[in-house]
Amino acid sequence: MPTEPSATQSDDLALLGLLQLVSPALPIGAFAWSQGLESAFELDWVRDEASLAEWLEGVLHDGLSHCELPVLARQQHAWAAADSDAIAFWDDWLQANRETAELAAEDRRLGDALTRLLGNLTLLPTSPSLPAKAGYVTVFAWTAERRGVPVRQTLLGFAWAWLENQLAVACKALPLGHTAAQRLVEQLRPSLVTAVDKALTLDDEALGPVLPGLALASALHETQYSRLFRS
Repeated sequence: MPTEPSATQSDDLALLGLLQLVSPALPIGAFAWSQGLESAFELDWVRDEASLAEWLEGVLHDGLSHCELPVLARQQHAWAAADSDAIAFWDDWLQANRETAELAAEDRRLGDALTRLLGNLTLLPTSPSLPAKAGYVTVFAWTAERRGVPVRQTLLGFAWAWLENQLAVACKALPLGHTAAQRLVEQLRPSLVTAVDKALTLDDEALGPVLPGLALASALHETQYSRLFRS
């Protein structure tokens, strides 16, 4: 007769579930998007390790910590409470805060890809709470809740996956080696923790990204002549 997993085993399974969710090998196509970074390279706003670190710090503290991360926490709490109204509200809120067609498409297409994957793994919610064409953050929050991942760890995992993807973009599109990328990981790891700390303290009225440079880069990327990435 099967026995219930112990608390330690449950924690271990949650951690492994989070690692699976943030793995670059997760087949949702995140590698195809740069979130405006490729355009920043083309415009010479980001040209080397130092300017890349400055760009990433800015996006993290003026973007993720005021947008995706606090909403991710709200969405995970909403999934735990089966609050379909809150889930739909924050999914719509995120879409409304995407300032370019590319950024909006990225969120929806990653959400679609993750939804299809979860369907193949029989991990989709059985209730009708998942919005049609749900965005990536909303589906990510459901998956973390389904895996039993604590909210703070969910946010850290999401931020880590963002940083890893941005550095992968830089390694492909800049003369940036993998050792330099690891130096940036070491430099920015404390900033990920700080961003999560901030995200968990913000009231609803304080939310919203302030990233005019990224929005402009993303808009210009839509007509950039030579591109490796979809955003």
